[in-house]
Amino acid sequence: MTPAAAPRTDPGNFPPAGAIGLLGGTFDPVHAGHLQLAADAQSALGLAQLRLIPAGQPWQKVHITPAHHRLAMLDLALKDQRGRSGEDWVLDPREVERAGPSYTIDTLREIRAAVGPAVPLVWIMGFDQLRGLPSWHQWQSLVGLAHIAYAQRAGQGGALSAPLAAYVEARQAAPGDLAGRPAGCMAAFSMQPVDCSATQIRDALAAGDLTVPRHYLCPGVLGYIQAHQLYLAVNGQ
Repeated sequence: MTPAAAPRTDPGNFPPAGAIGLLGGTFDPVHAGHLQLAADAQSALGLAQLRLIPAGQPWQKVHITPAHHRLAMLDLALKDQRGRSGEDWVLDPREVERAGPSYTIDTLREIRAAVGPAVPLVWIMGFDQLRGLPSWHQWQSLVGLAHIAYAQRAGQGGALSAPLAAYVEARQAAPGDLAGRPAGCMAAFSMQPVDCSATQIRDALAAGDLTVPRHYLCPGVLGYIQAHQLYLAVNGQ
């Protein structure tokens, strides 16, 4: 089989001014929910640039697709988005290139050192990730390096634990205010619901059902998956 083509990545070309959004994850595979989260965050937060940062070795997950495939799929998804997002969405491979487990705190320290103390950084996440934030490595140090913005979807259930709710409330700000300071705030923004998950897509692909993948994957991403035979049940994905 032909090796996966090396994607065009951008580890350090930061914008001259404005807030930088950072969206991490395994992206296994990247799908419409990830792209909707990115688009809604950029609109709500007024981001000058949005960087998608695939995890290299996520310490809380096992059995993920090799990083070179996930990078290639993200590159294809970004190419598909260029007509809507312009050139201000970039693929940042720093966690894949860094040895050892992928900790968000290390990524933020590295980016903060690169951009300096005054540039607003915003780490973007879904509400489910926010609920699990206390399990993250050195999680209480994150807001010293960047704001945290989390998506809220209509009808989304579940609540934060009392200590975490108090932590968030003490740092709450309006989404539009994050660009005015470098770090330290937490903000909620609205996200248009997308009823899919990477697990659903992987399960459908393993079963040979393309209905869900065709609806929620960019054509180039689905083509790549098929060409490289990813997520087949025989591969243990």
